[in-house]
Amino acid sequence: MKKQLSICFAAALLTGLLTGCAPADPPAASAEAPTAAPTQTAAPTPQAEETAAAPAQETEGDPVVYRTADISPEGLQAVYEALGAVLPAENVAVKISTGETGSNYLRPELIRDLVASVHGTIVECNTAYGGQRANTAYHLQLAQDHGYTAIADVDILDAEGSLTLPVEGGAYLAENYVGANLANYDYIVVLSHFKGHSMAGFGGAIKNISIGIASAVGKSHIHSGGTGGSMWSGNQDAFLSSMAEAGKSVADYMEGNMLYINVMNRLSVDCDCDGSPAEPDMHDIGILASMDPVALDQACIDLVYAAPDGDSLVQRIESRNGLLTLEHAEEIGLGSRTYELVHLDE
Repeated sequence: MKKQLSICFAAALLTGLLTGCAPADPPAASAEAPTAAPTQTAAPTPQAEETAAAPAQETEGDPVVYRTADISPEGLQAVYEALGAVLPAENVAVKISTGETGSNYLRPELIRDLVASVHGTIVECNTAYGGQRANTAYHLQLAQDHGYTAIADVDILDAEGSLTLPVEGGAYLAENYVGANLANYDYIVVLSHFKGHSMAGFGGAIKNISIGIASAVGKSHIHSGGTGGSMWSGNQDAFLSSMAEAGKSVADYMEGNMLYINVMNRLSVDCDCDGSPAEPDMHDIGILASMDPVALDQACIDLVYAAPDGDSLVQRIESRNGLLTLEHAEEIGLGSRTYELVHLDE
């Protein structure tokens, strides 16, 4: 695709890992992490400006985040088109989470038109925790069961092993191991379901390009904070920071040929790797898009904090010290936590 980087093939399935998304008692946050949320918490950092305007190209100022309340194929297409991105005619990956059965994964009827419009291949990697997506054959069957193979080709990126990416300036990772087939793509549309997560606090664009694009071996490496130890009992802050560092390595490798969309529906405190997620107790918010993954995730966080019914998700985020991922991502240059929010519906 671009550069030739070393390819290392995963030697064997990870053993001794659980079959769920997380252990029954997930690792506690570090001592620095708050353990509970107040009834209504102020947004962790304000966006630079809110604008009701027609779509516009980003300038040298804060990155733009586009928002629509219309959670539909038309709304998804609108935020994508607002970005004004120019994609190649082929070799476009659409990175989603295929989700466990019973989870709140993005439904194919919502994303079908967008995937077709970019001539995309749906891509995903195998899990490191067992479950229905732990090997390629089962994973492809699940993708078929969830309707994805009916709307596009599906590529399990680590079916042939791992590609090693350098991590520049990382505090925890020197290398990141992603699915080897990433080398076949020239552009990535990162399409994420924004929600809570039992270990990370929340999952959005940054998690989708770090844990999501990591091979099964790479997932364990990130979870352990680069130590190679247990993915369930590693240092929490090291794990959160390692996600930011792994995401930065992917963005560097793709040389900016990425765009990011978060769908804020079915806002459970649990992730799509959980086949029995908690029922959401807050309303759907909309679809947001940006060329900056940090700005996008921060905008989603701000909307959750501002929501009158977002207390459960706020508590999940803060109890896991989840905002550290955004802080570290900005520190290492993955993106900006300040942004301009443009409302497409007004």
